[in-house]
Order: sequence, then structure tokens, then C-alpha cells
Amino acid sequence: MSTLTAHPAFDVEALRRAFPALNQEVNGKPLAYLDNAATSQKPEAVLDVVERYYRLDNANVHRGIHELSRRATVAYEDARARVADWLGASEASEVIWTRGTTEAINLVAASWGMDQVGEGDEILLTTMEHHSNIVPWQLLAQRKGATLKYLEMDEEGRLRLEDLEELLTPRTRLVGVTHISNALGTVNPVKTIVEAAQARGARVLVDGAQAVPHRKVDVGELGCDFYVFSSHKMCGPTGIGALWARKEILEEMSPYQGGGEMISVVERDHSTWAKIPHKFEAGTPNIAGAVGAAAAVDFMEGAGYENIRKHETDLLAYALEKMRALPDVTIYGPEDPRERSGAISFGLGDAHPHDIATILDSEGVAIRAGHHCAQLVMRHLGLSATTRASFALYNTPDDVDRLVDGLRVVQGIFGS
Repeated sequence: MSTLTAHPAFDVEALRRAFPALNQEVNGKPLAYLDNAATSQKPEAVLDVVERYYRLDNANVHRGIHELSRRATVAYEDARARVADWLGASEASEVIWTRGTTEAINLVAASWGMDQVGEGDEILLTTMEHHSNIVPWQLLAQRKGATLKYLEMDEEGRLRLEDLEELLTPRTRLVGVTHISNALGTVNPVKTIVEAAQARGARVLVDGAQAVPHRKVDVGELGCDFYVFSSHKMCGPTGIGALWARKEILEEMSPYQGGGEMISVVERDHSTWAKIPHKFEAGTPNIAGAVGAAAAVDFMEGAGYENIRKHETDLLAYALEKMRALPDVTIYGPEDPRERSGAISFGLGDAHPHDIATILDSEGVAIRAGHHCAQLVMRHLGLSATTRASFALYNTPDDVDRLVDGLRVVQGIFGS
């Protein structure tokens, strides 16, 4: 059993009781859920507000005079204001609801990018990016005749910041960087990258999907121009996320989609647009998702981000120690647990990651196997796939022990 002690202000066992999905058996064994980088479980507080909306307040927003529409509109816009405050936004209108991180990046590429990126311009990404922060920029570059450039990683999966100044040029229009790598758990020095890019006149988009579940984010402190995230990775509903951007940037951007709600006046041959944020929210939005996302913010802040960070850092260090003690285990990413967060990608001898995941599932341990939508990371490692265990605020040392015991079962089957 573990000797890891809980942070005194953080009762993880009490916290776990708020998550119904954690209290079940899988293949006859208690569930150890370690696939949080893909999606997190949802607490009762989030489930309750989503159910309440559909049971009592279900109506379309902004368009109705009746009481249910009023309540739905208030809940929807209060959720936006709550998320804006949580992110450190200057005002609520800087938060645009999207289906998640992927749509938020596509919105920026299609709206800001089509107007601001031209032939011969450059977009700088990193080889650490999730495909969601690569493919939209590839499509934009192909359409506009722009060039994609990449900041590489070192042997521990950290960005080679010494190359940044050379890669940034007067033609760099945008830098896209992940706050925390979904494949390696590497925490990037975003503020340093933002300052270097903006000194050259470039905008910076930060993919915060893997950051907001683990640490407090203040967009004003980071200084970036765009910040994107998904709710479902931080205990909120699926199908909802947000784009934060500076008000002056959003006001200059063209609409992303056309339809109801995003217009001011429609004539036969032209239309005028609603003010932000509604200019970017065509059609009936995910109202229940927005309300659930705000409830997730309340839940995370109630647990305390400093408590979460301390608990997860200790848990990560414990997992790294236990896994490194196993024979034939190769762990990818920074050696120092203080340089990483959330995820551990690893290999186990000659066992294929999918075989490892299947055997662990039979032991009631849920992890992820594959390229994690980060094929450039896999190529950097010289692999086609890794096995990934990823942690959340509700994971415990017992979950780590279950993972390690499951890996011993894998070794027994493969004769390691």
C-alpha cells in the first residue's frame, strides 16, 4: 500500500463520493479510472444542474418573452459571466461558447486566419500539438499560401526554447502552442513564448484543454491573444467549451457561421452582425452544456486549484516512482514531475499498447492506448503508439497501485 499522504486541505475520499461513475465495478473489479486526459468523470453537482435545466427551465435563449425563456437566458448568460470571471477575462463578451477546444481553434483559423494570414506569411506551431491545433492551420495555410513552421522538442519532450527566436520572423502571424501536452504531460512556459511572439507582432493561441483541469488559468497574466478549452476534461459536460479572445480582436473578426441569433438585420442580399459574443454563436446553443460548464468551474474552484495541483503533483511523483521500479518500463516526457502534469505515457517491453490497455481493462483499470491525436509526438519518440495513464483531482494512490499491479499482470502474460 501507498505511503503517500493526502494534502491536509484536500479530502480526496470525500471528493470521490461526489462522482457516481467512480463507484462501480468493471469486469468484476472496482474501477480505477485513469483516462482523464480523454475525458473526466462528472460530479453530482454538474449532473444536477444539467438535469434541472432540462426538467424545469428548458427553452430557447434570447428569443422568448415567456418565463422559461427568461430563466434559460439568465442561466446561459450567467454561465458565460462565471467562466469569464474564472478565466480572468476583462468582460463576459470575450467568452464565445463553442462545442469544445477543436471548434474554438477552427473558429479562429477560419475567421481571424482567413482575414489576417496571407501568401508568404508564417504560422508557428510545436511538434507537441494535438491534431486539433495542427490540422486547422494546415487547412488555412493551404488556402492562403502560408507556411507552417515547427518548434521542436528535446529528448525529454520539452520544447527547444533556444530555437524560438530564430523561428520567429516578421512574417510570423500566429503562434499556436499547447499549455500542457496531452501525450506527454509536459507543462510549457507559455508566458515566455507569448512575450517572444508578441515582440515580433504575432498573435498567440494557447490550447488549454489539458491545463484547466489541473491549474488556475488567468488569461491576463498569460498575456495571450486566444485561449481555448473544453469543459468535459474538467468535470463538465461534453459538447461545450469556449474561446476566449481579446475584445478588440473579436470585434474585428468575421463571423464563423451564419444563421439565426448571430445577425442584427437580414436583407435580401446582405446582413449585418450582432455584437460579440453573439456574432459567433449561430443557431440554438448548447444551453444545458453552458450551465453545466459553469457548475464544473464552481466545483473545481470549490476543491481549490492549489489543493488540486499539490495532490496531483504528489500523485504523479508517486506513480513515476512506482512505475520506474518495474522492469522493462519506459516512461516518456520530462524526468522531473514538477515539469509535467496530468499524464504519463509509457511502454512496457515488447507489449503493444493496445494489448496493455486490454489486459488492464480486465483488471478494472481504464487507461488509453494509441497515438493520442499527437502523431508528431509519436514520430519524435520513434513510436506508433504509447500507453497513457492520466490523472484527475479524484484519483488516489490506490489507483496508482492498481495500475502497477495490472502492469505486473501484463509482464506475467508476456513473460517479462
